[in-house]
Amino acid sequence: MDDQFKKWAPKFIVVGIFLSPLLLISPKTYITLTISGLAMGMLLFLVASGFSLIFGFLSVLNLAHGALFTWGAYIGFSAFTLMNKWTGWGGSDSIFSNIAIFLLALIVAGLLVAILGIITERLVIRPVYGSHLFQIFITVGAMTVMEELIRIVWGPNDEVMPVPLSFMGSWDLFDVVVSKYPLIAIIIGFILYLAIFTILKKTKLGTIVRAGVENPEMVQVMGHNIYRYFTGVFAVGSALAAIGGGMWATFVKSIHPAMGGEVIIFALIVAIIGGLGSMTGSVVGALLVGLSYNYVAYLVPKAALGITMLLLVIILSIRPTGLFPEGT
Repeated sequence: MDDQFKKWAPKFIVVGIFLSPLLLISPKTYITLTISGLAMGMLLFLVASGFSLIFGFLSVLNLAHGALFTWGAYIGFSAFTLMNKWTGWGGSDSIFSNIAIFLLALIVAGLLVAILGIITERLVIRPVYGSHLFQIFITVGAMTVMEELIRIVWGPNDEVMPVPLSFMGSWDLFDVVVSKYPLIAIIIGFILYLAIFTILKKTKLGTIVRAGVENPEMVQVMGHNIYRYFTGVFAVGSALAAIGGGMWATFVKSIHPAMGGEVIIFALIVAIIGGLGSMTGSVVGALLVGLSYNYVAYLVPKAALGITMLLLVIILSIRPTGLFPEGT
């Protein structure tokens, strides 16, 4: 009976979070909040998936992940601003030009922060592999340094994040007002989830990385430099944080040096709820957090952050290792 409860309880929680607000919210408002919650969830997934990927495969508690998120937002901001100045694509009436400049800015942010992640892994993380306590101390220090570097390079003040013209405004779908950008964020987030899942589960590269987690010595004997693969995983996790930072900044339309510290709390909750190392867990946990936060923020604004912590407590009391502990 206890096993059956643990098996079905998370499913009831998911259904309850998704459907129970219909009893308290009008259908039109419910649809609007649901789309916004799904968008927030997908953006949190991008940040949490990078953190979960690094911890799940490298057993590294990288609390500097939030700073990498912030660097992604600022680099994306600069890349978009410069490319828009040269091409004018951001203010063009062409949706294809708008999508092109947005994706290029995200790619630039992802690549540059991946390089920053590699440097961080080589200089900061590698000396403390295997010691979570030292990892916490050293990555908190790295986060502080990276935030101060942002203030030196871009200044301490908030910046307004530019948004492509086609991404602004909303659509009226069956008399329901739906903002454009949240739908775009949902689509991009889902595509990235499918790409990451496919690489980890269906390719030789993913097999080597997963095998290296279980038995690094055996992988080394087979002729693979497992630490090179681990550096690659860290780079990918950093790039995901950067892409999440750029997309989140476009969502909230502003950036500031400490924004990573605010979002990393949600990312940690999402990664723990889903099961560390699990991409499917990260996306499900992120959607649960995004939806519950938006519903409660509308009904009882002061309890919005509290419902996220309550969700974490309930899930862990039922499944201490998260929804998908197998790392699927």
